[in-house]
Amino acid sequence: MELAIVIAVVVVALVFDYTNGFHDAANAIATSVSTRALTPRIALVLAAIMNFVGALLGQEVAHTVSDVIQVNGNAGLVVVLAGLFGAIAWNLITWYFGLPSSSSHALIGGLVGAAITAGAVVHWPTIVDKVLIPMVLSPVFGFIAAFAVMLAIMWIFRKRNPHKVFRGFRMAQTFSAAALALGHGLQDAQKTMGVIFLTLTTAGYYTNSAGEPQADLPIWVVILSASAISLGTYSGGWRIMRTLGRRIIHLDPARGFAAESVGAGVLYTTAFVFHAPISTTHTITSAIMGAGATKRFSAVRWGVARSIVAAWVLTFPMAGLVAAAFYVVLHAVLGV
Repeated sequence: MELAIVIAVVVVALVFDYTNGFHDAANAIATSVSTRALTPRIALVLAAIMNFVGALLGQEVAHTVSDVIQVNGNAGLVVVLAGLFGAIAWNLITWYFGLPSSSSHALIGGLVGAAITAGAVVHWPTIVDKVLIPMVLSPVFGFIAAFAVMLAIMWIFRKRNPHKVFRGFRMAQTFSAAALALGHGLQDAQKTMGVIFLTLTTAGYYTNSAGEPQADLPIWVVILSASAISLGTYSGGWRIMRTLGRRIIHLDPARGFAAESVGAGVLYTTAFVFHAPISTTHTITSAIMGAGATKRFSAVRWGVARSIVAAWVLTFPMAGLVAAAFYVVLHAVLGV
């Protein structure tokens, strides 16, 4: 029974990783496609490759995710499975309605919701310090930083020919989009790695002689997670791409470059310095708003922005509620 549940959890985790890829593919490529810096197909191939590479660059975020809850035995594995189902369900709901919500917060909200329902241990200090505080601060910083970077670009190139400037930034967006996709792989693939790592250590398959988790993740977990998110990215997320690329604001190449560069910088800093699993979606969306607001604040379609913010706020609790429902069902069916 235990091995069957472990295999089921690993498979469902990779399915979540895949949905994360197509749900968040727009994060890395929407701005480049909307400014015509890249064609959709080339942008997707670039994003898929950089997602795979980014997933290989670290494990800090994975360890943070694995520390969110503490579970044991078969009952603990059911908690993880229910959390994954809750996250996948919320990803599909928000994808259907074209809302760029956070797969990261859906996953952690799902794990927490299932754990609370099962009476398992939830490490609230980790959630507050590594999830909730960065959840609030990263989009605020993304907005302010992108606004400031775009103002600097406008001042530096104020006397240049706009057509030549835009042509240069359109070429530069190839690099900023690649950097953003690398950051997405660095952040989001690690979250799936963390769940699989939690599953293996809960079942006792990856512990040392003292029964403690091993320090490094198994290489097969890293490769499978990287591959799943890369394939999902290549599948694309066209509904959400329209929201990010056009419905918030029509971006020009300079503003697209500013948004992507700031987004990538925030992702690298939070992963390598703070080990915090932040939302790629929140970061790039707020950066797009910040860069776009330099035209004039009324240029940003704040009605669409309000809908996106509502999805952000709802993601953590709603994924938790859905996961709680899944736990009740799985607990009754499996009897553990």
